[in-house]
Amino acid sequence: MEEKHPLLVHKISKVISDFFNPLVSLFIFFIYMSIREYSLKDSILYFAPILLMIIVPVVIWLVWNVKTKRYTNMDVSDRVQRKTLYIFIACCVIIYLIFNYLKNGYIDLVMLFILILIFTMQISNFFIKSSMHTAFNVFVAALFFTLNWKAGLIWLAIAALVGITRIILKRHTVKEVFMGAGIAFLVSFIYLYCNIQFQH
Repeated sequence: MEEKHPLLVHKISKVISDFFNPLVSLFIFFIYMSIREYSLKDSILYFAPILLMIIVPVVIWLVWNVKTKRYTNMDVSDRVQRKTLYIFIACCVIIYLIFNYLKNGYIDLVMLFILILIFTMQISNFFIKSSMHTAFNVFVAALFFTLNWKAGLIWLAIAALVGITRIILKRHTVKEVFMGAGIAFLVSFIYLYCNIQFQH
């Protein structure tokens, strides 16, 4: 009985951790934002470039690197392996930002701050492997907060839950989870401040 309980907690933690990975969490936010803020046509025009230039390439990159044994797993839990992941994601986001600016004449604030979050986590990675799952879910909570404060609070609770699962699964230490959350809180605070300033 004692062995089954930890096994069940581990399985539940894995489901939560796998589902609320950074890509899925961002995808859920963009779907929510699209339904709330845009028509179907505008949603497709906004989301298709993000899907094709960031999400799909990152998924392909992860799968390819896991298959070729460059990455141990899809979480990229190894600190050394993470360096190339951060660089690849940053390159994808930069390409999208340039494309969006040339096409629409403005800088996508959400993607700009995702880029800042990636750069900050890359710097942190030289000293401590901060939790990307926790960081991105805290930032997604800030994104939700700009549209609906209740949704933001719900997602903040999800971010805390995800952080706990990362510790249970031994993907991160408590210190690494707090580091990821701390970085994301700082980036999120600046993002929310900028978001308020641009609205006025």
